[in-house]
Amino acid sequence: MDRRAFLKTATLPCLAVCAAERALAKPAANDAQFTIEARFYEKLPNKKTKCKLCPRECVIDDHERGYCGVRENRGGTYYSLVYSRVCATHVDPIEKKPFFHFMPGTMAFSIATAGCNVNCKMCQNWEISQSRPEQVENTYLPPQSVPALAQRYNCPSIAYTYSEPVVFCEYVLDTAEAGRAAGVKSAVVSGGYIQDEPLKQLCRRVDAIKIDLKAFSDKFYKEVVNGELKPILNTLVAIRKLGTWNEIVYLVIPTLNDSDQEFKSLARWVKTELGPDVPLHFSQFHPEYLLKNLPPTPVATLDRAKAICDAEGLHYVYIGNIPGHPAESTYCPKCRRVVVERAGFAVRAIHLNRGKCQFCQQVIPGVWDGLLHL
Repeated sequence: MDRRAFLKTATLPCLAVCAAERALAKPAANDAQFTIEARFYEKLPNKKTKCKLCPRECVIDDHERGYCGVRENRGGTYYSLVYSRVCATHVDPIEKKPFFHFMPGTMAFSIATAGCNVNCKMCQNWEISQSRPEQVENTYLPPQSVPALAQRYNCPSIAYTYSEPVVFCEYVLDTAEAGRAAGVKSAVVSGGYIQDEPLKQLCRRVDAIKIDLKAFSDKFYKEVVNGELKPILNTLVAIRKLGTWNEIVYLVIPTLNDSDQEFKSLARWVKTELGPDVPLHFSQFHPEYLLKNLPPTPVATLDRAKAICDAEGLHYVYIGNIPGHPAESTYCPKCRRVVVERAGFAVRAIHLNRGKCQFCQQVIPGVWDGLLHL
């Protein structure tokens, strides 16, 4: 694909975005319609509440909010303040999330609310993830209306993305349920900082979950993410056991999480705990937010990470944010032929037949409904 063709393909989602945003440009009349009682919390004495949504388990006094800034204790009852309170809507290629084994070549109707339960120093969307809902422009978009919008813009899936879907979990659950009833799938893009019960409910309703595994060290999570590694690993194991399709993205940041030992430990853990068929994406870092002092990740570092994971026996290791890199495409682990050819976010060719390599009939794990046969 030449440069002009690539730019034309990359522009198509932007045109759909503008149309979608015009259709949704109806601000809500008041904050009450955004408020719903939280589903994952405990009531404590003296009108206090304990959040049971993520591992922080914030204990919140009356008239105070949790760490995420979007859940509030009102008289001993805990409320979500972002139910249907959408601050971002876009139509994206599913490869942008990235999902490579989930309906490749299709578009996803992408939505987000404000808020996050961590504070990553490299966050690309910090303007909404680190804001309270009152600090951003919002549109009222109830769960029942989202599947119809997805269908209007030829999106077979809804993606919950950009900020942290865990903090708007009630909205995700109800929207995914409405989507399933309408024949629209749901895909969650998350950091995975969530407790068992809400995770189980998510896995029952959504079709795919991509986890951003920020690093494979406790030190990184403490200093760069303001979180913990172990709960994320527990989330990945739970998703696998519950049978929901899962992919992993690892943003490679120079000097912070790019050592050979870390790549090797990651690969061995994935193979042992999740199996060799879970797609692992190594993405190039670009200076953002609070990490503008570091350079972009050298391509050689990404190649090294992939080579280490390949050598450890992982079947589907990708390199992202480098348009045109051969490791954007999906290769059959048996015959090594290309079964999904990509250039940036564009899918150029698909050689799959009912989830099998067309050349050797090897099963390629994933969700292949609605494939575009190019």
